[in-house]
Amino acid sequence: MDQTEVALQLIDTGKYMLANQLAWGTSGNLSARIDEQHMMITASGTQMGNLTVEDFSLCNFQDGTWEGSRKPSKEVPMHTGIYKMRDDAHVVLHSSPFYTTLIACSDEPIVSELFVETMYFLEDVAYVDYYHPGTRELGDAVQEQAQNAHVIMLKNHGVILFDDSFADVTMRLETLEMACRMVVTAKSAGIPLTKIPDVVVRDFLESARYKPRKKVHPK
Repeated sequence: MDQTEVALQLIDTGKYMLANQLAWGTSGNLSARIDEQHMMITASGTQMGNLTVEDFSLCNFQDGTWEGSRKPSKEVPMHTGIYKMRDDAHVVLHSSPFYTTLIACSDEPIVSELFVETMYFLEDVAYVDYYHPGTRELGDAVQEQAQNAHVIMLKNHGVILFDDSFADVTMRLETLEMACRMVVTAKSAGIPLTKIPDVVVRDFLESARYKPRKKVHPK
């Protein structure tokens, strides 16, 4: 993909995330695959809603080298792990929206059997324990779970997720935040949530009643 075009798409994504409370301040980072060896990722300390074409680094996720005028985000190990594990990962978002992070700081599970978008975008969710940001341990844990899920909840940290397009990865993050908000709000109000039966969920996914199902495993 053309690097300038990718940078512009990442800039637009960062603005959208900030405008829709899916990111705040310098918390979070974005990347996109350029080819089979390279990804473009936000530089360290960048503001998600105020990115420019100079705020990205080109990283080789196979050998760890990078190019650019700014040092890449410290979370390179997480992004690298996903691109290495999943050839269908074209865009990766790491963020800590309020309700998603609230759930990540609890033992409350992510519920996917609630409505159409959760059935589809939250079908596969994995969890990793807390590791310090930017560490190899965190990167390895994310890489391991990437083989099982598009959405990886980071305990006491936030979430990292991926997809094959900018549109779907953003929708996946929005759906996650919406579901987490619903769970928290329902519990606060004492409203029990009714789950869609498993047999109905399977029919929905297998019959592509929303859109073609994404593969869970990379191979």
